[in-house]
Amino acid sequence: MAEQTQKLWKDWRLHLAVLAIVVLTESIGVHSIPLGPGVILLLPMLYAVIIGLALFFTPFIKEKQSINAEPLVFLSVSVLIAKFGVQAGPAISQIIEAGPALLLQELGNLGTIFLALPIAVLLGIKRESIGMTHSIGREANLALITDKYGLSSPEGRGVMAMYIFGTVFGSIFIGLISGFLATVTPLHPISFAMATGVGSGSMAAAALGPLVAAFPDMSEQLTAFSGVSNLISSVTGLYMSIFVGLPLTVKLYEIMSNRKAAKGSVGYVKKS
Repeated sequence: MAEQTQKLWKDWRLHLAVLAIVVLTESIGVHSIPLGPGVILLLPMLYAVIIGLALFFTPFIKEKQSINAEPLVFLSVSVLIAKFGVQAGPAISQIIEAGPALLLQELGNLGTIFLALPIAVLLGIKRESIGMTHSIGREANLALITDKYGLSSPEGRGVMAMYIFGTVFGSIFIGLISGFLATVTPLHPISFAMATGVGSGSMAAAALGPLVAAFPDMSEQLTAFSGVSNLISSVTGLYMSIFVGLPLTVKLYEIMSNRKAAKGSVGYVKKS
């Protein structure tokens, strides 16, 4: 085990590629593109994912680097989770003042299970659907699935697919939808600020931009509620996935898969 760990840290190609990607993406910085009522934010994380995918198809990055990167991804995500826990302490007074609405918002993230899991099973996706639909697949959820099943497992491939998809398209989608809904529905702008907290800093920032632009006189309030909301989702979202989201997804997947298999066998018997 120690020898394998040393090989990971001695993989100079991998570390050089990561360093180059970080330097390049941070030098590019954040760019915003106004689009109707919404704002599309182009963030360094987005560039990093695209450049990393592109490098995989070059001679510089080989399968060895891809394999070595898997445990290092888990290590970096673990550091992020520790950061979430440290942030929760100083912000506890803000969380209490925000009221029960913020504390109960995590129940909304369970909607991905009831909406997406039946579609995934219907499309024939196997256990990858558990990782894909038990949450919106951000850092904490990636760490949970990696710890329980492993990143190379079907569940791990599913959550990683959603993590990458969310990184590339999530900010664009939530940025557009928040600005659009805030301007066409009668709901209070603060409710949309609370809804920006899905446990992803990039998504929260992308969703907050259009709200501040649409309601500049409430910018401070919107920013405060968005920050507290995202903090709560980052901290409580992991526990919600551990105790509710993941067990519920696994149980529903087994029920749906068994029913689908039973219907398929019945249809086969009738046809024969």
